Amino acid sequence: MNGFNAINPEALSDNMFKLIAKDWTLIAAGDPNSYNMMTANWVGVGFLWMKNVAFVFIRPSRYTYEFTEKLDTMTLNFFTDEYRDILNICGKESGRDFNKMTECNLTPIALNDGGVAFSESRIILNCKKMCAVNLDTFDYFDKSVLKNYANGDYHKMYICEITEAFVK
Repeated sequence: MNGFNAINPEALSDNMFKLIAKDWTLIAAGDPNSYNMMTANWVGVGFLWMKNVAFVFIRPSRYTYEFTEKLDTMTLNFFTDEYRDILNICGKESGRDFNKMTECNLTPIALNDGGVAFSESRIILNCKKMCAVNLDTFDYFDKSVLKNYANGDYHKMYICEITEAFVK
């Protein structure tokens, strides 16, 4: 990919807590011809089933959810701070009602597996779904967590293998 180097995900030196919680991620799902993206910080990374994985949480009410359900892949895109306004738009506006692709002026790039990422990203994690579960099926929730679901719009959690990582 132009301007990007493929690396082992374990070689990322960024503080993942800061990268996810403070800098945010742009989740993209679909292919370069039909996709949507959303800003999120309900993401985690770790090691499970002998694989590097990402845990991605998306509410069924989000437009991006439709794309994550159709395909087996999604990307986590991380940007420099100069893209904060775009990340705000992608977190507040729905792709159902707002053309994020035109308004945000991000450049989609096709990945080898058919997924989509953005050339303005500084880090891209390409992810393949391994399993998913609706959080409302969990046996236990601490009461402090339930305040996030007062309206019953529970997330779906995807556990995805990180199949590729790219850095600028």
